[in-house]
Amino acid sequence: MTDAARRWRMALGPAASGALPDPEGEAARQDEALTWLYQAAPADARRGPGGTQPSRPEALHWLGRIRKLFPKSTCQRIEADALNRFRLADLLADPEVLARVDPSPATLRLLLSMRGTLPPALLALLRETVRRVVDDITARLRPRIELALSGRRNRQARGRLARAADFDARTTLRRNLAHIDPETGRLIPERLFFHGRQRRSLPWQVILCVDQSGSMTDSVIHSAVMAAILSGLPGVRVRMVLFDTQVVDVSDRLTDPLETLMTVRLGGGTDIGGAMQYCAGLVDDPSRCVLVLISDFCEGGSTRRLETQVAQLVEARVRLLGLAALDDRGDPFHDRRVAARLADLGMQIGAMTPDRLAGWLATVMA
Repeated sequence: MTDAARRWRMALGPAASGALPDPEGEAARQDEALTWLYQAAPADARRGPGGTQPSRPEALHWLGRIRKLFPKSTCQRIEADALNRFRLADLLADPEVLARVDPSPATLRLLLSMRGTLPPALLALLRETVRRVVDDITARLRPRIELALSGRRNRQARGRLARAADFDARTTLRRNLAHIDPETGRLIPERLFFHGRQRRSLPWQVILCVDQSGSMTDSVIHSAVMAAILSGLPGVRVRMVLFDTQVVDVSDRLTDPLETLMTVRLGGGTDIGGAMQYCAGLVDDPSRCVLVLISDFCEGGSTRRLETQVAQLVEARVRLLGLAALDDRGDPFHDRRVAARLADLGMQIGAMTPDRLAGWLATVMA
């Protein structure tokens, strides 16, 4: 079947003569999703495909499926038709439906992406559901992140060796006067005392530079949660910027990941070099700064400018980490050529889940 024939088959639906060549392929799944919306009667669609499935969970699953099957521009048109034809806005306004929403990143991604198509009256209800999902993700990640960052430092503190330069002779003499050898008159100390080293622990600055292009949705969600957790730890100052072709600094709302996520506008192009240049201006003390670039490394701007900016930050002794993915599965999707070039310049590149990123940060800041 030619591409033109396939398109006509998709437009006409199952009533057209001829079947799609691959009944299990992507085209068949697209055809099924479109049939559910445009061929079924509205009442049946509210119940589910064929009128046999519960309406509300199926509608949410259907919305999630179309975002995987169609490009963004097509999804926007399909969603608008679904909201008008089958009153899916009423579905999302039902408290019982929202109460049964699975608190997962996939659900959160779906709800956030629908902000622009929902009536204003539903936004407050949507925010409450989004907050519930965010709180669930935070509760799962907080113990692992705090353990990774605080546990490592405590182990180092316990293992610190006493230094001769810290020997406290006066306290050692005073506390061991009862241990003088009567025959020789010499002091035989039972315990040595040392001055406590009053080292001023300089704070670390962590800058999260997060790509908010459409392919990085899960990474944005976990980055917002991680920024909130990090900002509550002692000795860590956190800045966070979101970027596509523009840069949005959300450092003033990190304590509430919901507010950060409501700022996100997923999609658009990508200018990593411009974002890194902005982040370079946020660095206070290069030797105590970790800059984490979370991106698919698909640079839409000048690759040369990106490489120049990374080289300058490395020369200034900023610790640079490049994270290719930040979701529960840790499945990386990135431009390997650009990532390899940044690695050659001194950026450490990795792909890992959020709790493992926390361990990576702890190692870098040791």
